[in-house]
Amino acid sequence: MSGSTGDGTNGPAEQPRGAVTVQEDGRLLVRVHAPLPASAQPRLLLQLRPKKGQPERTGRHLDLEPAGPDQWQAVLEAAPALEEGRWDAYVVGVPGEDRVPLLPGLRDLRTLATGRDGDRRATPLAVRVPYATKDGRLAVRAWRRTTHAEAGRITVAGDSMTVTGRLFGARPAEGAVASLHRRGQGSVVREFPLRAEGEQNFSFTVGYTDLLAEGGGPAVGEAPVIWNVHVRPAAGARRVRVARLLDDIADRKAVFVYPATLLGEMSVRPYYTLDNDLSVEITAQRPR
Repeated sequence: MSGSTGDGTNGPAEQPRGAVTVQEDGRLLVRVHAPLPASAQPRLLLQLRPKKGQPERTGRHLDLEPAGPDQWQAVLEAAPALEEGRWDAYVVGVPGEDRVPLLPGLRDLRTLATGRDGDRRATPLAVRVPYATKDGRLAVRAWRRTTHAEAGRITVAGDSMTVTGRLFGARPAEGAVASLHRRGQGSVVREFPLRAEGEQNFSFTVGYTDLLAEGGGPAVGEAPVIWNVHVRPAAGARRVRVARLLDDIADRKAVFVYPATLLGEMSVRPYYTLDNDLSVEITAQRPR
């Protein structure tokens, strides 16, 4: 069993494939098709992808139990929660191999799409979304946040955007604001009133002209200016990043695309980052 996997390890002639079902209690049921001998004792390895320039740390190992001819399965329990990041899936224990990346199979994410995954009131909030990587492997995107502001509908109208959302681990109280911080210059902040709508729901409106005031946008030819969107649930409380995590989309940057607003020479648009956090991008347009 040999063949390059492209990550410095050798893979089997028929690479194992993993199907994942997200269950209503938050567990992940992983079914692996791998033509291994009956005497094999393979394990599923979920390896946290290290940040650039950093070494790998110990991953999460799960025993794979026989589930039929060339079929194995393991269950990733809801607790303990995975650390926030991207976890690549491998099979360990293939004869003659160190580890073999799992190819993605069917992913049943219906409980994520309907919001029935686990206990959303739990603290910290833990989210896990199985997905296929750009190079065709199986991975799990995990988030773990003590407090969280879940973005809902975003409406762009005229020179402003209105965001609705829901707080987890906190409630809107007196002095609550939406707090936008200029990336790379964290001391530059714009605040907007936060409207409480029940115990957890909120909304706020960001005026783009307020972001552009006092040099809040770039000059022509400069890199775009990014404003990261937070909410501060109460006066003096720690700010909470606004993000969209509670569904079945692991990477929404290219999926949720909002219209840009042209204000003079500036183009302003909300967008989701690679981590599914909400930000606002301001780009200077070259005169025609």
